[in-house]
Amino acid sequence: MIISMYKLMCVTNRKLCKGDFIKKIEEIAKTQPAGIILREKDLPEAEYKVLAKEVMRICKEQGTLCILHNFEMTAKDLGCDALHLPLPKLRSLTKEERVSFRILGTSCHSVEEAKEAQELNCTYIIAGHIFATDCKKDMPPRGLEFLKEVCESVELPVWGIGGISMENIEKVCKAGAEGGCIMSGYMI
Repeated sequence: MIISMYKLMCVTNRKLCKGDFIKKIEEIAKTQPAGIILREKDLPEAEYKVLAKEVMRICKEQGTLCILHNFEMTAKDLGCDALHLPLPKLRSLTKEERVSFRILGTSCHSVEEAKEAQELNCTYIIAGHIFATDCKKDMPPRGLEFLKEVCESVELPVWGIGGISMENIEKVCKAGAEGGCIMSGYMI
């Protein structure tokens, strides 16, 4: 299990999980990462809501932040005040809808998007992808200089994503990031 002196956030992908996904979430939550983003993009909202309810319960028991992904109505229905939205979806919300979440994040792939996310009331952003990753085999990584530029362009905590590991998390934080988001390293 991943334990680090640097801040790490888990981004889920149950399709990468070789064992029982709920048991994996329990294991991860026990390590007290900075948060678990329940990012199960292939699920219809009704199925996501059932899963989210269980993951929220586990996170609450372990004192771990649970951030729901993509479905703002599900987050509201379940009383979750932490949400991560794709930038196009974030743009479609009213200011009142955005500020109703205590924690609101989005993923950014440019300095301009990071500045826009800040204007749209985000409380954090995820910038990537930083290093080569199997998730984006056909796209070159943006690198640490990109991450540094994003961190310097906004007053929000920035989390790096993409190929983040225990071997490079120190470089990510030295570039100015709050921490790193890990998917494969947690799920496998």
